[in-house]
Amino acid sequence: MKKVKKDAAMISPSERMIAEKDGAIGWMVFNNPARRNAISLDMWQAIPPILDAFEQDSEIRVVVLKGAGDQAFISGADISQFEQQRSSAETVAQYDKIAETAGARLQESRKPTIAMIHGFCIGGGLGVALQCDLRIAADNARFAVPAAKLGLGYRWGGVKKLVDTVGPAYAKEIFFTARQFDAAEALTMGLVNRVRPVAELESYVADYAARIAENAPMTIGAVKLAVAAWATDPDKRDLAACQAAVDACFASADYVEGRAAFMQKRKPAFKGR
Repeated sequence: MKKVKKDAAMISPSERMIAEKDGAIGWMVFNNPARRNAISLDMWQAIPPILDAFEQDSEIRVVVLKGAGDQAFISGADISQFEQQRSSAETVAQYDKIAETAGARLQESRKPTIAMIHGFCIGGGLGVALQCDLRIAADNARFAVPAAKLGLGYRWGGVKKLVDTVGPAYAKEIFFTARQFDAAEALTMGLVNRVRPVAELESYVADYAARIAENAPMTIGAVKLAVAAWATDPDKRDLAACQAAVDACFASADYVEGRAAFMQKRKPAFKGR
């Protein structure tokens, strides 16, 4: 896979998670290649502070998640930790709380997120990918939710997210069969947005993220808010907040800049305010 040159790594609370900055792109790297980037408890715990750092950096406009090495995006939860950390009702509840907090933080990121998927994207790895706004996969990507082979129960939130993405029929197929789906099948189901040859994946995602980063951040944020409201139960939708975000766009300096750039036939320089 072609590597994109990045700036120096930012501080991360876990050596198994790498935070890097490349101009307008923040890269979150799941760094456990010996276990195909299976997510350990400390990796779940590192997700929120990394996102906090990215969101506090006004230069970063897009966040990209990727797996270290060439074998996997994320191959699932680190099952080697289950005996110690998920073997009783109490430890399962504690583990689930940490993982759900990380997933919610990712889903609620104020900046657009992209899962760059190569190799295995299994179980909890697919859950992480589904929390991202976009999913771009290599042609060697493999997807599965093997819960039915492990006797695991899947919580409402995880099932709903998959159904929201691919619809009930495909969600049932993914859960019921517990088999691996290739990238072409994932594209057909709507599980991923784009598929590229593995050698082109990282450069393609970097270019795609850069394209997004050039656009108005407040407009993107307003759309993220509206889409999140669409996926929420109707009686819990904060439509007033959605409208306020739209109003803020029209009142922003970026809207003035967008109109001026259009009239002057030049590329706009949005500031996010």
